[in-house]
Amino acid sequence: MAVKFRDYYEVLGVAKTATADEIKTAYRKLARKYHPDVNPGAKSVEEKFKEINEAYEVLSDADKRKRYDQLGANWKSGEEFRPPPGWEGADGGAGGFSDLFGGGGGRSGFSDFFESLFGGRRSARGGDGFALRGLDAEAEIALTLEDAHRGVKRTITLQAMETCTDCRGSGTKDNDVCLICRGTGFIRRPKSLEVTIPAGVRDGSVIRLAGQGEPGAKGAPAGDLYLHVRIQPHRLFTVVGESDVQIELPVAPWEAALGARIAVPTLDGPVEMKIPTGAQGGQRLRLRGQGLSRRGGGRGDEYVKLKIVIPPKLDPKEKELFEKLAAESRFNAREMTAGVG
Repeated sequence: MAVKFRDYYEVLGVAKTATADEIKTAYRKLARKYHPDVNPGAKSVEEKFKEINEAYEVLSDADKRKRYDQLGANWKSGEEFRPPPGWEGADGGAGGFSDLFGGGGGRSGFSDFFESLFGGRRSARGGDGFALRGLDAEAEIALTLEDAHRGVKRTITLQAMETCTDCRGSGTKDNDVCLICRGTGFIRRPKSLEVTIPAGVRDGSVIRLAGQGEPGAKGAPAGDLYLHVRIQPHRLFTVVGESDVQIELPVAPWEAALGARIAVPTLDGPVEMKIPTGAQGGQRLRLRGQGLSRRGGGRGDEYVKLKIVIPPKLDPKEKELFEKLAAESRFNAREMTAGVG
């Protein structure tokens, strides 16, 4: 009996020459988009999800893909497909072609085309349905600059996919569709994880938590969880380059003119720094080894940018001293710009 041909390459949106990695990437992207839990109640989406899984079941398996590609000139979307005589026994073994993929048993939920081509009664990956590795998951974690510098343990809570406990991931219960997971075998629940953030992570760093992604089907391993690090803006420090930090430090005019020793904030607490005599506004001073921790060891530097701040309001004595300085000093702040313009 002829059945409608299914173009698995078109279903996944890949070329017939696609590599295994390209097929896997396309599948995961589509499976995440069309998962029934992301689109509850949409029957067309559920059918699309099944179609995507069926396509991946074939194209991710080297032997099945080879058999599928043997359709040759008939490999065209929309054609009717009728297996040639002897096709199901083409493996040359005692049990026929369906045994190559673990034949026997009842229907697997595959399309008629799949069953015509592969015997379709059971999947080669163990039992009815697909034994597929779970999808990888992604989440974002926000850290302070101090957390990124020192490392920290953080408990995060996210909505995670878990194997349905009612049907144990089969999607069916009492010979009917499981009402809890709507036949997907998975449910979404809040999940808490304690995460160890190593010292030296940066904004945009990715932390991989093996086996903490979405569960696999039919006993296959779970995917991984990838945490994308986002470092929150700091009220004092800005990150410069890879491992250095910078702070703008207010200094009084007399501290800049006469020099001083003052306390400067760092990521590990204040340290004393010498302001040289005659320091200028905008000048940068360096504190070696007071920057961010590096993953491989060591630290960057801290740069201290001086900002000369004038008292906003002078008391009579201060005003008298400034007036005396103005009368006595021969310094011309605009000498360097004389003749410009």
